Amino acid sequence: MDELNGKVVIVTGASSGIGEATARLLASRGAHVVIGARRLERLQTLAAAIRAEGGSVEYQRLDVTALDQMQSIAGLARSKHGRIDVIVNNAGVMPLSRLEAVKVDEWNRMIDVNIRGVLHGIAAGLPIMKEQGFGHIVNVASIGAYSVTPTAAVYCATKYAVRAITEGLRLEAGRDIRVTLVSPGVTESELADSISDEEARAFMKEYRRNGLPATAIARAIAYAIEQPESVDVNELILRPTAPSA
Repeated sequence: MDELNGKVVIVTGASSGIGEATARLLASRGAHVVIGARRLERLQTLAAAIRAEGGSVEYQRLDVTALDQMQSIAGLARSKHGRIDVIVNNAGVMPLSRLEAVKVDEWNRMIDVNIRGVLHGIAAGLPIMKEQGFGHIVNVASIGAYSVTPTAAVYCATKYAVRAITEGLRLEAGRDIRVTLVSPGVTESELADSISDEEARAFMKEYRRNGLPATAIARAIAYAIEQPESVDVNELILRPTAPSA
């Protein structure tokens, strides 16, 4: 029997990239996926595709910076399926620039989505998981949680924070709640589309020449989820085979 079959999994940032690939993969293996993102039309298209392939999916517009919206999608999952097995906190933004560019609004957006969004996912899901006596929280960070590159200081800071929050949650959550940090290296996604700084955009275009497909990260997330309840996969770091990534 597929260990993912019947799992109830919330995926944030599901309108593209890693989130979309994860939702598709988990649904194809029998999970009940509940997907959220800001772009409702993308969610509708994805949900239609999953259902056309026989998968189970619910969707709801979601801005992870709003705690009430995160609580609402958790409520949707619980009302439809009676429980929440997994939350994949995947939503993120990456408008890179040098600090001297002083793009304060972009800094704040990264802090809000990348850090506050993860905390809101934990705040919405952890009480339910504690009440039901089981659950799994998967936080998607980045290789930027381990090293810093020019133009990425604030982005990396947010991912270092996700790494710290995840480890703190793992230490506090107890044996019934599993906690996993997934840190992809350069991955094919729309993250770079938010870069307004021309220098950073050009650098990222070159950097992404050897990127991982989003499906590779989805398989890593599935691997962590499908392990026996007695196994907690703490950290997964994925890089392309090209050493520069």
